[in-house]
Amino acid sequence: MFFIDSHCHLNLIKNIKKKIIIKKSLKNYINFILSISLDINDYKKMFKKFKYYNNILFSCGIHPLYLNKNINLRKFKKLSLNNKVIAIGETGLDYKNLTFKPIQKYLFRYHIRLAKKINKPLIVHNRNSFNDIVRILKEENAQKCKGVLHCFTGSKKKAKILLDMKFYISFSGIITYLNKEKIKEIINFIPLNKILLETDSPFLSPIPFKNKQNQPSNLIYIAKIIADIKKITLTKLSEITNKNFCNLFKIKFC
Repeated sequence: MFFIDSHCHLNLIKNIKKKIIIKKSLKNYINFILSISLDINDYKKMFKKFKYYNNILFSCGIHPLYLNKNINLRKFKKLSLNNKVIAIGETGLDYKNLTFKPIQKYLFRYHIRLAKKINKPLIVHNRNSFNDIVRILKEENAQKCKGVLHCFTGSKKKAKILLDMKFYISFSGIITYLNKEKIKEIINFIPLNKILLETDSPFLSPIPFKNKQNQPSNLIYIAKIIADIKKITLTKLSEITNKNFCNLFKIKFC
């Protein structure tokens, strides 16, 4: 049995040696990690640090809160073609900062078009922007490249919209401290073959480590909650979510 952390930011985990991060992950049955970039510089640092680890894969994206005036889209496209880059993102919309809404929307569309062109799935970020995200995904025919909405905390209605677009839905440590009945209802609604697991490290630590720096090794706490709600074993959950990961990201180690 092993699990895959489908969304974390290895480059942002501070004061822990990379070997220790990997060792702790393996000890908790987290054998593979998808490390997500927030902008071009973050991607370069992350890739340089972790490129020699066979169990770490990467995404290439520009987060909606990490915008600047000097975004080199030609360079970004070139980086996204690397064989160890299996996804485009983290992209999407974040209305915490309303100043850059037009730029966020432009770059979100750019990510979708690039993902379709190079046949890699999207990793989508949403904060207070679900309706605009869905509208843009539909307008850009994102169903063609597929993707995942990470760190989902929405309603059954929102989940159904994503599922109808053939998107996957990913759960993070947030589920360990939100309303239990709401989380149970949502997780029971979403088919097992559409669920991914993530830590979003170093953010969103599950309850035993809330307010502490998160790590991929903590994924097991998220897995236990979902397995319990779905009334299946951890082994069965690992088999299904690993298969989901491999199907979405077109890789063959599962």
